[in-house]
Amino acid sequence: MRLYLRLAWRNVWRHRRRTVIVVAAMGLTLAMMMIYDGLIAGFDDAIYGNAIKVLGGNIQVHASGYAEQVDQNPLLPLPNDQAVVQAALALPQVVAASRRINTSGMASNREGAFAVSIVGVEPDKELPVSLVAQHVAAGRYLVSSDQDSVYIGKGLADEMDVGVGDRFTLVGRATHQQMRQRTMTVIGIYDVGMPDIEKRTLYISLAEAQNLYDLSGQSTEVAISLKSIGQEPAVIAALNTRLHGYEITSWQTSFPDLQQTIEAKSAVMDIFSVVILIIAGIGILNLLLMAVLERTREIGLLGALGMKPRQISWLFLLEGAMIGLVGVATGVVLGILFNSLLGHVGLDFSQYTSLTEYTALINSRIYPSLGLEKIVQRVLTVVVIAILAALLPAHEAAQNEPAHSLHYV
Repeated sequence: MRLYLRLAWRNVWRHRRRTVIVVAAMGLTLAMMMIYDGLIAGFDDAIYGNAIKVLGGNIQVHASGYAEQVDQNPLLPLPNDQAVVQAALALPQVVAASRRINTSGMASNREGAFAVSIVGVEPDKELPVSLVAQHVAAGRYLVSSDQDSVYIGKGLADEMDVGVGDRFTLVGRATHQQMRQRTMTVIGIYDVGMPDIEKRTLYISLAEAQNLYDLSGQSTEVAISLKSIGQEPAVIAALNTRLHGYEITSWQTSFPDLQQTIEAKSAVMDIFSVVILIIAGIGILNLLLMAVLERTREIGLLGALGMKPRQISWLFLLEGAMIGLVGVATGVVLGILFNSLLGHVGLDFSQYTSLTEYTALINSRIYPSLGLEKIVQRVLTVVVIAILAALLPAHEAAQNEPAHSLHYV
């Protein structure tokens, strides 16, 4: 085996210029895929990570039976919600865990009636991790002692033509399908650049929600925020071992449109990158086919010395694999170096934040990761394409007759 490796390595560099061109093509392609993966991870953290901070955390814990009635936004009290919070905070991936009450209702004034989701929150616990709490456009955010006070989005404020200090009627569904009505004062207005969410979601203090909706001392959800996207499965597994009789779901389940967007985007890039690699693989095919023609007499000599056709074929396959591995090494080094630089400097996307609702969540700069999220898949793809490209030349080399090859000019 050592002899084959030595021969293959020598043959790879016999025509340095051609080998360097093919290696550069495969290396640059892999580097581009790593750069893309790093950028996507940066975008995921900036856009989807922030979207999760707007929509209600990475993980949500509900009472048993919630999923069956989720379309009705049921007010199912969460048993021993404080124990759920403590179990979550004991995990190293968890940044915050807070209790919530979610119900549906109507906000109405002289401008009309508007369907809304009413969220009762613990303001002091939500403030460090909630973009809604941090993006105050007017007035202030909630505090735990607020009564008859509501924190609304700019979209709803514009629709209702209200400002800080104005009052409107809020009707919400309490337990047992009862409706509760209260006149509320706008204490603050938030602006996250997402009008649809701003129009339909408003916030009150958890204590106020408990009083209004017959849930004294209780909550219907624990929202858990993590350090980064991707840690959800490990945290859910850990919580399931510590907590029993709860429904624990991640944002992928609660907000499937976000997950579908990420998967569609990744699938498109995977197809695109494979096409580029196939083009680079054609370079390997050309290089090795040329090598078969140029080394016809050498191949004949190897056959005359007793090397079997399958051994000659194996030699050319090793050459293709080695070119792929050198391309992989080159690509990984280039990708890590480029992503490390961008990771420190960042990319300014502030001028594009107004393009869509989700890009409005970008905090001016994107900081890519090292691009190692799919490195195993990328490396295997490069090596497999390199070996496949070497199959035809290997077959051609194995078919050469020694007697004919030795007389080849």
